[in-house]
Amino acid sequence: MDIPHQRLVYFQVTIEAGSVRQAAARLDIAPSAVSRQLTLIETALGAPLLERSRNGVVPTAVGEMLLAYCRKRSALDDAFSEELDAYQRLETGHLSLTVGEGFVGDLIDTPLRTFTESYRGVRLDVNTGSTSEIIDAVVEDEAHIGLMYHERVHPKLRFWHSSRQPLVALMSPTHRLAREQDALPLAVLSEHPLALWRTGHGVRQLVEEGFREAGLRHQVSMQTNSLSVLKHAARSELTLTLLPAFAAARELEDGLLVARSVDCERFLQAHAHIVTRVGRRMPRAGLQLLRHLERWMRAFNSRTEAGINATHS
Repeated sequence: MDIPHQRLVYFQVTIEAGSVRQAAARLDIAPSAVSRQLTLIETALGAPLLERSRNGVVPTAVGEMLLAYCRKRSALDDAFSEELDAYQRLETGHLSLTVGEGFVGDLIDTPLRTFTESYRGVRLDVNTGSTSEIIDAVVEDEAHIGLMYHERVHPKLRFWHSSRQPLVALMSPTHRLAREQDALPLAVLSEHPLALWRTGHGVRQLVEEGFREAGLRHQVSMQTNSLSVLKHAARSELTLTLLPAFAAARELEDGLLVARSVDCERFLQAHAHIVTRVGRRMPRAGLQLLRHLERWMRAFNSRTEAGINATHS
């Protein structure tokens, strides 16, 4: 049914007012204009809409159906306006994030907790993935926001915020390299067994690039797809691992691990990134979350580097 909305308003006001003349007075237009609009509706529907009674005009059977339709449509319009108002006030909405596993602890500890406390009606979907999976999720609009490490450029990604987050050596406080105060040469690390991400992971690619450019080979004693396994392996003193410091911020603060910088330009230039798809219009809640992550996540400020190469008792 292709009847202009304003024409339906004339019909509904006529029924509610009880006459064409009174409807015209409410609408501040000529009675002939109201009659003309009602005639156009009747022509479109092929049936009369009104009949006269002692109390004015009343709807015919088709008029009753049209009146019910108008009222349902008006209720839908009102409901949509209320939902839109709530959405614009950031009271409702849905946001999806796909992030590297190393960001999870940093993300959940403070930023998401404080965001959800402020915007309780906004539902968050948080998924983890490799660098390539994060890029695919953002580019294919499966995720509003991506948090990833190391990747520097991509034609379909907008880099909202990037922060230098060097790859560091994480180890037990009792590991003999934990006492070193200077940056660890790659040649020294090549003499120690390493626990690393599986081949294909962004951090593992960065490790491979660093050692290859230095003409060195590393000793991989363990590889995994689990951040938890990497951190526990480093705590065991049997191995070291190579990660950005924010990925183990809680363990570093608690003294369960120590971080030592590595003398490798490739490692030093690694960055953490907040990305969205180029050209995607972000919902208001999404823009607010982007600002929130930039402000509160360790991965996007300099506090994470505090404590690297500091003395631990």
